[in-house]
Amino acid sequence: MKQTLVMARQLGLVSCHDCHLLSHMPELSANHAAYCPRCGGELHQRKPNSIMRTWALVIAAMIFYIPANLLPMTITSSLGSTQTDTIMSGVIYFIHEGSWQIALVIFTASILVPFMKIIILIYLLLCVQFKSIRHPKELTRLYRLTEAVGRWSMVDIYVVTILVALVKLGLIANIDAGPAAIYFASVVVMTMIAAECFDPRLIWDALEKQHE
Repeated sequence: MKQTLVMARQLGLVSCHDCHLLSHMPELSANHAAYCPRCGGELHQRKPNSIMRTWALVIAAMIFYIPANLLPMTITSSLGSTQTDTIMSGVIYFIHEGSWQIALVIFTASILVPFMKIIILIYLLLCVQFKSIRHPKELTRLYRLTEAVGRWSMVDIYVVTILVALVKLGLIANIDAGPAAIYFASVVVMTMIAAECFDPRLIWDALEKQHE
């Protein structure tokens, strides 16, 4: 027996972006907006300019990702000598010291997660723009995973902040944040905002049109 796919939009329903309440979308004239009856947030069938805003943030994150990994993350001054370390050189240092667990955490949170989040967002955007109808459930789960793990990329920034605050010994030793810290924080924030701007309901639009 063939199942009939019924979308919320076909039933005149819309989900609030803020509190996720599902309510009826009233018929509106031009220049008028509908608001959520529970939280008062403005209702949209789809987030306005979702694809365009997500692309802009993803491209900006890709640009900042390069200096975030090439420039020094920390600058260490000790007894007149200065040493700079990038994220990868820090990973290599911990591996040589035998602390491969710390190296794995830094590599995963600071290099792999931001890179994979950018790749996944690009993949989701391309699937939406090319109106792919394959595996919408898997794409939605992929989006939810990307949205959930993105914030953990800030681990490296937290570590740098703690080191800068603790190691202030004057001429003996000092640790300062390098220029990569700003770029890296920008990458994390931009990918987080990009995930928020992307509307996962767009994944199902092509499938909805096929069943009309």
